[in-house]
Amino acid sequence: MKRTIAIIAGGDTSEFHVSLRSAQGVYSFIDKEQYNLYIVEMEGLRWEVNLPEGEKAPIDRNDFSFTHKGEKTQFDFAYITIHGTPGEDGRLQGYFDLLRIPYSCCGVLAAALTYDKFACNQYLKGFGVRIAEALLLRSGQSISDEQVIEKIGLPCFIKPSLGGSSFGVTKVKSAEQIQPAIVKAFDEAEEVVIEAFMEGTEVTCGCYKTKKKSTVFPITEVVTENEFFDYDAKYNGQVDEITPARISDDLTRRIQALTSAIYDILGCQGIVRIDYIITQGDKINLLEVNTTPGMTTTSFIPQQIAAAGLDMKEVMADIIENKFH
Repeated sequence: MKRTIAIIAGGDTSEFHVSLRSAQGVYSFIDKEQYNLYIVEMEGLRWEVNLPEGEKAPIDRNDFSFTHKGEKTQFDFAYITIHGTPGEDGRLQGYFDLLRIPYSCCGVLAAALTYDKFACNQYLKGFGVRIAEALLLRSGQSISDEQVIEKIGLPCFIKPSLGGSSFGVTKVKSAEQIQPAIVKAFDEAEEVVIEAFMEGTEVTCGCYKTKKKSTVFPITEVVTENEFFDYDAKYNGQVDEITPARISDDLTRRIQALTSAIYDILGCQGIVRIDYIITQGDKINLLEVNTTPGMTTTSFIPQQIAAAGLDMKEVMADIIENKFH
C-alpha cells in the first residue's frame, strides 16, 4: 500500500513563491512509484490541494484530508517546505502533532527557536558556538545611530529576526543608512537584529539523521560579487556556489562536526542546512540554522547530496520512512 504524502508549500511571508518552487523540487525528488504525492498550498486560511488536470480541492482542517469526486483522501505524512510562518516556526508542527500525522522536519520547540535567528544564536552561544555581536529590537523600540555605531560598529547588517531569503536585509555602511534599514526590516517582521559584519568566506553545510544513520553533506562555498548573499544572489544566479568548498580537509571536518553537534543540541529532524562564515585564523562563526532549507533543483541541499554521491530519492525515502519505524 503506497503512503500518501502532502508536500506543503506557500505560507504567509515574502517567501511564498520561493516555497512553491521548493515544493516542485521536492515533488521531483520523491519516488512516485513508492508514494502518492500531492502539493498542498497554504496562504492564510486558504488551504488547497493541487489535483491532476489543474483542479484544486479545499483541505479539511479537522483531520487534514480532502474530498474529490466523493472520495476522501487522508495523508500519511507531511513534507513541510514552507519557508517562513506557519511551516518553519513550529505552528504547523504543533497542528500535525495534535493530529498524530508525522512530518519531515523538527518539532515545535526546535522550529520556533531556529526561526528566531537572534534567540537561536544566543542559545547556541551558551554551548560555545561563535556568533557575531548583535542587538535585538522589538516592535516599538528604537535605537540611535550613535548607539549602533558604539555597540556594533560599521559596516553592519540590519535584518528581520524572523524570515529568510534575505528579504528586508541591508548591509549598512554609513550612519544615515541605519534608520531606513531598521524601517525596512520591520516591514518584514516584528523583531529586528542589528549584527556586526564579519569579513570572511561564507559556507553552508547540510545534514540529516535517522534512527539508523547520521549523514553530513559536503560543504558549499558561496561566492558573490554582490554586497552579500542577497535575494538576487540566491535566486537570480548572481553567485558562484562551489561544492565541495575550497577549504582545507581539517576545516571541512571541523565544520561538519559542528553541524552535526548543532543538529543534536537543537533536536533537529529531517534535513537542515547551517550557514557559517569563516574569519581570519580559520575561526568558524555561525550565521543561521535553516530547518526547512530551499529544495529547488538548484538549491544548496540537492547540490550537496549530488556531490556526496547520494541518490536524492533514497534520501527522501529515508526521511519519510524514519517516522514509521
